[in-house]
Amino acid sequence: MADVLILVPARDERRYGDSWAPLLERLAGPLRRHGLTIAAQPWTDPVDKDQARLVMPSLAWGYHARQAEWFAQLDAFEASGARMVNPPAVLRWNSTKTYLVELAGKGAPVVPTLAHDILTLEHVQAAFDAFGVDEVVVKPQISAGSHETIRVKRHGSLEGGPTGPALIQPFLPAVGEEGELSLFYFDGVFSHAVAKVAEEGDFRVQPQFGGKVTEIAPEPEALRAAEMVLEAAGAPLTYARVDLIRGLEHTPQLMELEAIEPDLFLEHAHDHGEAFARAVIKAIG
Repeated sequence: MADVLILVPARDERRYGDSWAPLLERLAGPLRRHGLTIAAQPWTDPVDKDQARLVMPSLAWGYHARQAEWFAQLDAFEASGARMVNPPAVLRWNSTKTYLVELAGKGAPVVPTLAHDILTLEHVQAAFDAFGVDEVVVKPQISAGSHETIRVKRHGSLEGGPTGPALIQPFLPAVGEEGELSLFYFDGVFSHAVAKVAEEGDFRVQPQFGGKVTEIAPEPEALRAAEMVLEAAGAPLTYARVDLIRGLEHTPQLMELEAIEPDLFLEHAHDHGEAFARAVIKAIG
């Protein structure tokens, strides 16, 4: 029995190749320093509760493109009694980005978000007026890596956008200026933060699209915004990434709360992942 089983992409998932392997080692390093044994397995494979003391979906890339399989696996994890971080109920909730609307309803500072089961040009045109902007971002409700995420101007096209349930948000110029701020929390305690700035002319902050990542010390208003998000989420999270951006009113707002497979950027943690390891050890029990 391994101490920690980290879920990785499916065996037949070719988009990522073996690019997840270095990140696996980055996660495993702090855990091994505490004497924990680490195993890896595709997230699509069955997991027996006696296979590992703890299961982490930290590299379960591609789940957004195999939604039925993903939710079935979460049901199976729950039924098996396998100990997971974060728990299956949290993973299920965090999979669909309508949680943004829910968190906003609980008073968390969230980028204004409209959710639709079927996206139409009429919905997008109405969003321009609702947000008071001339450009919006449209994305799937279940997505990762900016999949099917597009910018749309008034009277623009939805080509390349979501083909199913979607979210509409105002385009925020800050994405190409100070960028998106990611704050990392382990057991609800702040660890470190990075800024992610999109390449000029783009709006996607991920490194694969030319985004630049730098370590940063967050301002108190950003820390308070992240704390409000976690308070509204309610469930204790062993690990979480809170992605903030400066909104149209120039205050930090939530873009995404990542509790499934966020890059934790442990190379930017001053403690080299010690807080992460302690949180995992606590979750093992």
